Amino acid sequence: MEVYQDLVFPLLSHIDAETTHDRIIRLLELTQNASWGQRLLRQVAGNLPYRPVQLFGITFPNEIGVAAGFDKDVRVAFGLSQLGFGHIEVGTLTPKPQAGNRRPRIFRLQTDKALINRMGFPNCGVFVAGKRLKQISTVERKYVIGVSLGKQKETPIEAAANDYCQVMEEVYLAADYLAINVSSPNTPGLRTLQSEKYLEQLLLQLSEKNKELALRHAQVARPMLIKMAPDLSWSEVDTILAAATEKDINGIIATNTSLNRKGLSHANKAEKGGLSGTPLFERSLEMISYITGQLSGNLPVIGVGGVSSANDVTEMLAAGASLVQIYTSLIYQGPRLAGRILRAL
Repeated sequence: MEVYQDLVFPLLSHIDAETTHDRIIRLLELTQNASWGQRLLRQVAGNLPYRPVQLFGITFPNEIGVAAGFDKDVRVAFGLSQLGFGHIEVGTLTPKPQAGNRRPRIFRLQTDKALINRMGFPNCGVFVAGKRLKQISTVERKYVIGVSLGKQKETPIEAAANDYCQVMEEVYLAADYLAINVSSPNTPGLRTLQSEKYLEQLLLQLSEKNKELALRHAQVARPMLIKMAPDLSWSEVDTILAAATEKDINGIIATNTSLNRKGLSHANKAEKGGLSGTPLFERSLEMISYITGQLSGNLPVIGVGGVSSANDVTEMLAAGASLVQIYTSLIYQGPRLAGRILRAL
């Protein structure tokens, strides 16, 4: 019997999804900060094979990471690493604290092994989160920290680059890589930043800021990745790839959540927001194959969307992904997931 899936999750499923997530974050935060808790987390994870991946000049301890959105405020990165995740992408962070959209805003679709969220980048703001990141950076660690950069809800699209640059500046020294989130469906107008009209200028400003900060701090420039929506046409994907190649972007994250509801059975499919989980896997896999084919593998891809097993990881890696990220399956399968996948690999 799998304790989490057979006993714990059925109980949690009677509680509002976001309330459940908040309580799990608090519990993990408490546990990671105590010596007994760290021992417990390692015991839950089990034996963790070391499967190093060299990417962007960084050594990732394994292929499996946590996608942005799980640890929005940089509270449990260490605890997640103790459960076996080789990298944790925190955020998405905005310059100022942001409440996000009105609750309820996360919905489970158990029969589809999926979630729909319309969070709207709720976070504590980059100044608070940045202090936590700086604390993490003072301690020797083996896991990798990525930071997802976002814009304030009320910031006009034309001024979005200023928000991304401000967040970048605050997290620069503590982040191992930077993820440019222009593909969330839950901030009005955000996805228009993926269009040719705005994208090239945005990426140019971010690339210049990256070089400026690297020079100022006498550091190697941080790897920058752009996170793409799964709902793009192939011509739109090509536009993003061309801009990424021209503007010194180092990689692609494929994909964010989807607005597509095809094939869903649960009643919550009518809720507005971004869909994540098992229904996204085939589309994410398709996009990874297309992207790596278009670029002949010269621009690394992090695969995310519906990954729930070692077989899924294997398929994404075979399609051309260098790393994968997990979120929704962690909710459904619980804290042993990373260790179970790594041992199966």
